[in-house]
Amino acid sequence: MTLVRPVRPDDLPALLALIADHAAYERAAPVPPDLGERLAPALFADPPPLRCLVADDAGTLVGYATWTRDFATWTGRHYTHLDCLYLADTHRGRGVGRRLLDAVIATADGDEIQWQTPAWNTDAQRFYERFGAHPAPKVRYTLPR
Repeated sequence: MTLVRPVRPDDLPALLALIADHAAYERAAPVPPDLGERLAPALFADPPPLRCLVADDAGTLVGYATWTRDFATWTGRHYTHLDCLYLADTHRGRGVGRRLLDAVIATADGDEIQWQTPAWNTDAQRFYERFGAHPAPKVRYTLPR
């Protein structure tokens, strides 16, 4: 059975491989070579500004979820921003993604949860809608620095 648990420092190499796979899957730019050096302080600080759960199948990481807690100007309330949710293709459709998302929901302390997925990723959209989520169309912008 696949275990959903908090990320540990010794998971970092396998987590970085999953993140690279996720970026490729979403047709994004490759992850930077120093990503581990950038992520480690955020993942392993106390408290961590970036929270992460991993899906561990007998010692092999097969998925992950990362999220932050943010504040919304329009509502005057905190919300949870699900930054990434990814599963290796071999573990999709087995309930692991549901367990990862359920675990994130459990940490949200009643906060609204927001996230985005590519418009072409209809499998992910169907998955999220099974949780009762609905799309909130916006155009996403980035300003590279």
